[in-house]
Amino acid sequence: MSNETAYTARALTPSAHAELRVADDAGRACVPHRAVEGGDPLRCCLRPSLPGERIALVSYAPLRRWAAGTGADPGAYDEQGPVFVHAEECGGPAPSTTYPFARAGALRTLRRYDAAGRIVGGRLLEIPEAASEGFDRAFAEAFADPAVALVHVRAVEYGCFHFEVRRP
Repeated sequence: MSNETAYTARALTPSAHAELRVADDAGRACVPHRAVEGGDPLRCCLRPSLPGERIALVSYAPLRRWAAGTGADPGAYDEQGPVFVHAEECGGPAPSTTYPFARAGALRTLRRYDAAGRIVGGRLLEIPEAASEGFDRAFAEAFADPAVALVHVRAVEYGCFHFEVRRP
């Protein structure tokens, strides 16, 4: 994503985005709407929505989708939750020098998962003014544990999945 962040924030894959625009991970049909004010965190391109853009709120199971590609079985750790996506194909994230949705003072939980898809720890992060440095430190701490295969970043307020970082 950038040479200025130590880790790569991963958006939804184009295939996952295409599937979610038909039916979400809870089996519900996608119901697009126009963003009124904008600012909704789009997980397909890792940027806030703009007023008037066609978006949808869908249920997404990031660990389940990762596990399907790796053969892992997360069992009870398989979660799904609400995420915003574009209602049409969007081309994914643009190159960036920062982590997405990194508003200073916001609270994030960073959940650590092993190669089997089990939670092996986590931490709360209050995003500092130097957001990229704060995330870099938190990811370095997570990946210092050799058992950690990936980290999910979620909003504390709503529990929404924001992005994933995999072991470099």
